[in-house]
Amino acid sequence: MLSWIVILTLLQLSVYPSLKKTFGTFAFPVSFPASLLLFTLVSWYCGLVQIPVQAALIPFLGLVAWHMYRRAYRIDDLKAEWHWEALFLICFFLMLDVRFVNPTISYAEKFMDHAFLASVILNPVVPPLDPWFAGGSLNVYYYLGYWMLGCIAIVSGVPSTIAFNLSLPTIFALSAVSLYAIGTLLLDRFRWLPLIILILPNPALIFQLITGTAVNPAYDTSLSWLGTRTITNTINEYPLFSFVWGDVHAHVVSIFNQLFLVFLLLFVYKHWETLNHRAKCVVMALVAVSLGSMPLFNTWDVLIYAPIVLVIGFLILWRNRTDIDRSTWAFLLAIPPLSVLCYLPFYLQLQTNTGAIAFVQTPSDPIEFLMVNGIFIAIFFALLVPEIRKKPWLLLAALPFAVAGYIAAAIAIIPLVYFTVKKGQDFTDILAVCGLVILVVCELFYMKDNMGETYFRMNTVFKCYLPAWLMLGTAAFVKSGQWLLAWNRVPVISARKSAVITVIVVCLLFAAPFSVQYNSGYGTGTLDGLAYLSTNNPGDAGGVAYLRTLSSNEILVEAENGDYSYYSRVSSFTGIPAIIGQPFHEFMWRGDETGWFTARKTDIRDIYETPDLTIPLMKKYNATLLYVGNAEHERYNVTLPVTGLTKVYSADTTYIYRLSG
Repeated sequence: MLSWIVILTLLQLSVYPSLKKTFGTFAFPVSFPASLLLFTLVSWYCGLVQIPVQAALIPFLGLVAWHMYRRAYRIDDLKAEWHWEALFLICFFLMLDVRFVNPTISYAEKFMDHAFLASVILNPVVPPLDPWFAGGSLNVYYYLGYWMLGCIAIVSGVPSTIAFNLSLPTIFALSAVSLYAIGTLLLDRFRWLPLIILILPNPALIFQLITGTAVNPAYDTSLSWLGTRTITNTINEYPLFSFVWGDVHAHVVSIFNQLFLVFLLLFVYKHWETLNHRAKCVVMALVAVSLGSMPLFNTWDVLIYAPIVLVIGFLILWRNRTDIDRSTWAFLLAIPPLSVLCYLPFYLQLQTNTGAIAFVQTPSDPIEFLMVNGIFIAIFFALLVPEIRKKPWLLLAALPFAVAGYIAAAIAIIPLVYFTVKKGQDFTDILAVCGLVILVVCELFYMKDNMGETYFRMNTVFKCYLPAWLMLGTAAFVKSGQWLLAWNRVPVISARKSAVITVIVVCLLFAAPFSVQYNSGYGTGTLDGLAYLSTNNPGDAGGVAYLRTLSSNEILVEAENGDYSYYSRVSSFTGIPAIIGQPFHEFMWRGDETGWFTARKTDIRDIYETPDLTIPLMKKYNATLLYVGNAEHERYNVTLPVTGLTKVYSADTTYIYRLSG
């Protein structure tokens, strides 16, 4: 843990002095996500040309040496930034507290997340090897989050099973820093209000806690989904759930970059005219790196944020229409190609299926819709009361949607219209409009995929609602802070009392994870995500530990039995590619034009059950190791050949064989 934090601090401090002339008092918080994105970019190219990713540290060490030579690290300056460092560390350890209570790599998407993370650490090449498809790579998926976290693990010497539990604390802390920076830039008081969106439950969870029943009875499984299956046949995650649930998944890892880009766009919107040429270039470069990273972090994000970047650019152009300089045009014209150029080889390597856009025939139930988004919409309606009184006829904009049966869209259209026509718009109005547009679009359109007819828009809502939550929540709570400032009846609390209140709140948050039992019986009290194996599956614990000592040029055979189960666990826990892991995941990414879906599963069965085919089929996939544990005996009638295999590991009920010769 300490070595992980040292690396993050090294990266952050190496960039900080270079940003001071551009961002002033915001250079310190900006340097947290900026340095990580730059390290990720450099390390990715190291992997692309197949040189050790440790070399990515060289430019940052060079920056540290240069700034030390220039005496850029002044003690007084660093002391002035203590509150940003304190915020980062408090949020990091708060989420580390959560992971300590529930650390296991044991259910949901955790097998996939650790598999990709372990694959990067084991063999850091670009594109990373696919641990669930021997001979394939992750050029079918957005993998940059796993690459980023895996490379931090490599240079800090942290094993994947612990890096897994350091990842979400890092993302949570980075997100908190950007949110507080947004609050600081927009509010003279109540700067902490935007932080609420990271720990805010949705109305569905509040309803469940009060009534003991789910809003959508179809998903009432002892409240295990905690309000994230509210809108029928969709997923409605929110940050609190995502971070506590513990999947180091693409949509969660990308949160810090989304909020960083929001801050950058806010900074541009407020200060563009006062920035000199160098500062504009620095800001544009960071916007390009942030936006350019999005397709690799979580491709859905770029479909949302690229238009927003263009909107901010056009608004700046319109604001300066009487005296437009070349730098303003550059913001619009240079950032899109620069963002693509950042990771151009990624697009050249990409081999994936893109779904078409289709029209939603079955919109959301309005009650279910409000049980997900109701808090923000209620805040917007309350703040817009004066505008509604002035222009009540604008309410008619919702009528066509309501008549067509799209009631949820009609609800979102009302604040959307009023924020759009409002005079004296500020950045929060624009952010609110963007979030509401996402909600309306999700009611009308969806992206086709392989999820079937029942869950036809599950992924669309799933991937779009989290950015909408971030935008709507940031806008709603900043606007609430602005309203409180205008109301001017909230007494000013002394610094001492504020410190006491902060300490009490932080202590309560630290105690909260220990007051709720949610480790699903797998074990607790560690940061090692596989520690539970020694109790639950001791045979696999030893076998996995042995495999994790091997080099990076292995391919293994293990049992396969669908998705979201304990099968495919060996490839997941080690990062060593298996012939096929969880097949539906691979089907979603690759399709089945070559017929591999059936062939690979059949070949695995033949390897275990037909001795004459074991060796030829292992050679077909270049497999070097054959794993036989309890899961393999449960799944197959294991009958192995007497020659051609050498036993290299044996303990408890687990045996590992190597292909002879």
